Amino acid sequence: MLNDLIYLKVNLPEDILKLKWAGYFEEAVKLIDLRLNKQIPTAMRKRLEQEKEIIMAIKGDYTYTFESALKKMQDNIEDFTEEELITLQQESQADWILVDGKVMFNSSFYDTLLKTRDDLAARLIHKISDDGNGRKEFLNKNIKDTKENKEASYFIHMKSTVKIKEDAARTGEKIRVHIPVPAECQQSNIKIIKTYPEAAYISPADHPSRTAYFEVNLQEDREFSVEYSYESHLKYNAPDPSLVSKEQPCFDTGELEPHIMFTPYIKELAKEIIGDETNPLLKARKIYDYITQNVKYSYMRAYSTITNIPEYAALNLKGDCGVQALLFITLCRYAGIPAKWQSGLAVTPYSIGPHDWAQFYVAPFGWMFADPSFGGGELRSNNTAKWNFYFANLDPFRMVANSEFQHEFDPPKKHLRHDPYDNQVGEMEYEDRGLLRKEYTANWELIDMHKITCNNVNYIK
Repeated sequence: MLNDLIYLKVNLPEDILKLKWAGYFEEAVKLIDLRLNKQIPTAMRKRLEQEKEIIMAIKGDYTYTFESALKKMQDNIEDFTEEELITLQQESQADWILVDGKVMFNSSFYDTLLKTRDDLAARLIHKISDDGNGRKEFLNKNIKDTKENKEASYFIHMKSTVKIKEDAARTGEKIRVHIPVPAECQQSNIKIIKTYPEAAYISPADHPSRTAYFEVNLQEDREFSVEYSYESHLKYNAPDPSLVSKEQPCFDTGELEPHIMFTPYIKELAKEIIGDETNPLLKARKIYDYITQNVKYSYMRAYSTITNIPEYAALNLKGDCGVQALLFITLCRYAGIPAKWQSGLAVTPYSIGPHDWAQFYVAPFGWMFADPSFGGGELRSNNTAKWNFYFANLDPFRMVANSEFQHEFDPPKKHLRHDPYDNQVGEMEYEDRGLLRKEYTANWELIDMHKITCNNVNYIK
């Protein structure tokens, strides 16, 4: 099924495209069905079939009318005006589409603004108390220690849980569940401690999209969980451009349709960013700098609704961690620099949540990391030390489940995945359909995290 994703590169017929972007989704689907009932080329048939799925997904992501979005802002931001919302819309800082010809804002537009606009967060009527400062200090200390010790090693023990919401539950029916679990990479000594209910299968430790797989009749509690532990080991990288090898490898430099593609705009952008630079390490740094300086962080609608994710980031200059990572990977690959994907969770004692980042390869240093999302956030906070750290380095507070983008599960999912490209929270399906992301919850519990040293163990409290 993932093989059919390549047809996303096929353009939609103009009449369907007009209706889609005017937000006349029902009319667009009618035109799609008319074409599907005719003799049409296979590529167009596959593309139209996928477009029906995209339209279904995109409709649910935009829930605020202009009036309700304005009320949301005025209820929470002191002295917020209609003109401000119009400006945020025009500057594409508040994500919107047309639905039946009317402006509708993304369900995450408010959270995006609070995360990316300190001036708006400072005007909150009801201040939010969080552990943001504690998390920042925790990461700052790790960077300092990593540089001093030239490495960082941590033991992490946690539990991942997914639960089907009551209104989506079909108690007694067969259900298949895939929960991401740690894979071999910078992680080692991985142990699957306990699963609930008993997992039918755990994919191999080196599988590019590793999961614990359940196949059971749904019980009353509607819950599935995996408890696991692993060690995270990272060396500190401080690569010297003058030591870069003359000969460089060519693996992981190709396209991966439909997203990692060398479109005309990607080619022109890469040439402008890189200029006359020939050193691959400095080329990668130029790409990292461009993304962190120009692409604003933004919560995204479902990746499955975007036909070319890196180009979306390049054209709109916004995107979340995965969107920024894919732009970095694509630009690096076009520049002849091997680059690939990693994703899973960012895990600290203060918070746990999905996260994506990139790897790139420069001989003789080997594989290194780039986290444009974390790096860009630090640059916006004027923390240049952390901005520099997240080029070539990564903190050890990750749970890596995926080492390739757009890779099939083992065993494969029968129906189209909610996220065909990544897996951070898990996927579920009944015999007749897959569950939508809004039909289940995902939670994570950190049971133990402690630093591993040569002579003793330092516990994080």
